[in-house]
Amino acid sequence: MTKLVVNDIHLGYGTVPVLQGVSFKLKAGEVVSLLGASGSGKTTLLRAVAGLEHPSQGNILLDGEALYDAARGIDQPAERRSLGLVFQSYALWPHRTVAQNVGYGLVLRKVPAAEVKARVQAALDNLGLGHLGERYPFQLSGGQQQRVAIARALVYNPPVILLDEPLSNLDAKLREEARAWLRALIVRLNLSALCVTHDQTEAMAMSDRILLLRNGRIEQEGTPQELYGAPQTLYTAEFMGSNNRFEATVDQVGADEVRLQGPAGSLLARSRSPLRVGDKAQVVIRLERVGVADEPGPNRMQARLITSMYLGDRWEYLLESSGLRLRAFGQQPREAGRDYWVDLPAEACWAYAA
Repeated sequence: MTKLVVNDIHLGYGTVPVLQGVSFKLKAGEVVSLLGASGSGKTTLLRAVAGLEHPSQGNILLDGEALYDAARGIDQPAERRSLGLVFQSYALWPHRTVAQNVGYGLVLRKVPAAEVKARVQAALDNLGLGHLGERYPFQLSGGQQQRVAIARALVYNPPVILLDEPLSNLDAKLREEARAWLRALIVRLNLSALCVTHDQTEAMAMSDRILLLRNGRIEQEGTPQELYGAPQTLYTAEFMGSNNRFEATVDQVGADEVRLQGPAGSLLARSRSPLRVGDKAQVVIRLERVGVADEPGPNRMQARLITSMYLGDRWEYLLESSGLRLRAFGQQPREAGRDYWVDLPAEACWAYAA
């Protein structure tokens, strides 16, 4: 069942276009992340769904009801859209207790006091905050403040919850724990959620689908596995993961494979866009697919190890071959200044039109 439909949304500030025809659907119980670089339009899109920004074209439907429809002149205000919204800054009232923060919107809606108390307590219990209702925000950790903001969004039992960079204010260690906890909460409560993030790891960990935005348009849409393992464009390939990239010239063309002449010799690659002999191609390969060997072999290039860096769970190597610098991961320290063979599996080398 589809909860939210966004169709052909256009929005700009003056003569500057921000959203240029964005369309997508959010199913019931699904988590969709809006992922992209700064300025891609992801936060503006979320705010348009929330009713905090006003598009110039398109329509937005929630359970079949128009929240916004340019052709029909419908633009419901944010307070009538009944969507749960979690801000990046949490936006908690410092002079109100946790319980008062969570229940404030219900009080404004003139919900009976007994029902407010019961719903606030239920929301806090769901997030492991039931014992903190009388504390003030300054008495809470960053992770606890985040949970209060989410409780405030959930207390209405909204059909869709909107999350704007919900983990960005947490330190790196707590952010890793929080994304696992938040994903578990969303699944347990069977929430439909639309989440903005610039962190690809966060998007992949939390989402059923990802919409990668670029310059106000959807560059690619799909599951985390599809965007990471089968990027349709050079931009998607580069945005997702940690990569090596270099330019080469197409020497031979097969059904789905090409032979390239690069800075350090010949290699095979999987073609990801139409290529002809003589074309320049951009080659992308994920760091974890690059190997370092002691002997030559198919699709290997000789390179000198510049340095090894210990990362705890693995080593990262920096190598150079004919002016081309490559990075790779491995499980053992290697001696700098020596020559090795960099293994570039053909199926993991993706060639795109330059």
